[in-house]
Amino acid sequence: MGQVKATPGNIKKAAAVIRAGGVTAFPTETVYGLGADGLNPQACARIFEIKGRPRFDPLILHECSAARAMKLFSKVPAAAKKLAARFWPGPLTLVLPKAAAVPDIVTSGLATVAVRVPSNPVALALIKAAGRPVAAPSANRFGRLSPTSAAHVKKQLGRGPDMILDGGKTAIGVESTIITFEVGRPVLLRPGGLAVEEIEKVAGPVVVKKRGGVPLAPGCLAKHYAPKARLEIIERGAAVKPGPHAAYLAFSKKPAGKWAAVKVLSPSGSLREAAAGLFACLHSFEKKEIRIIYAERVPAQGLGRAIMDRLKRASRR
Repeated sequence: MGQVKATPGNIKKAAAVIRAGGVTAFPTETVYGLGADGLNPQACARIFEIKGRPRFDPLILHECSAARAMKLFSKVPAAAKKLAARFWPGPLTLVLPKAAAVPDIVTSGLATVAVRVPSNPVALALIKAAGRPVAAPSANRFGRLSPTSAAHVKKQLGRGPDMILDGGKTAIGVESTIITFEVGRPVLLRPGGLAVEEIEKVAGPVVVKKRGGVPLAPGCLAKHYAPKARLEIIERGAAVKPGPHAAYLAFSKKPAGKWAAVKVLSPSGSLREAAAGLFACLHSFEKKEIRIIYAERVPAQGLGRAIMDRLKRASRR
């Protein structure tokens, strides 16, 4: 079926693809997801094959309501219920003990499962029409830039998905924030589209989990979200030389000099605007002649924490 507009009729067709064991790419408020029936192990296996994703990296299950999402857990702490009531639908993923119905391929054999309720109306309509939880990591090649448009999906995955629902550009532009709980306390596994400061207002102080070993949640590997060119994080005003093979990713002000390409995340200095445009800007640098990208640091607060997380992992070699 290829890439189609996310009309009500096409959403129903995409839901039928998922029910039949197929794979559909679709928009969420964060990035585009590559979705399959989350209770069908064979369908989920196709996600790993299309992305080239290692089986030890778990998937996120998406549901269309908090009530349905809670059925995917076997145990839910009181603080997690508060977060779900406040931030679902939205860019928050909870990692909690899984229900027996959740296949091991979804959790990579872990006893916990990652679940969220997206706020994008196309995503919600698709999940509701499918009638089952939808397993959906970002719709990109493993370790590469996350897609914030249908064109990004098609460029990276080609004819891999059975269908690509085009719902326009995503609103938030970085993946969901992932929270788990240890002894009743919230633990940050991945910063994302929901600021940690907002979570702390509801659930108290958040512990930051150090990365290492087997991933406890999706998107938690040290190297991830990487462009083709080498990426180097710099301070504003650093002594870096422009050139025909160098691109510059600025936070709010253009740099001096002749660069192969320049992108400004937010002329107004808005972290929300910067997060929404981050991956689109990096996608625009995917040219053969660009060998290095200089990316300015952004304030590590609010959504700036998620932006810096993505840039740091993109810079790993």
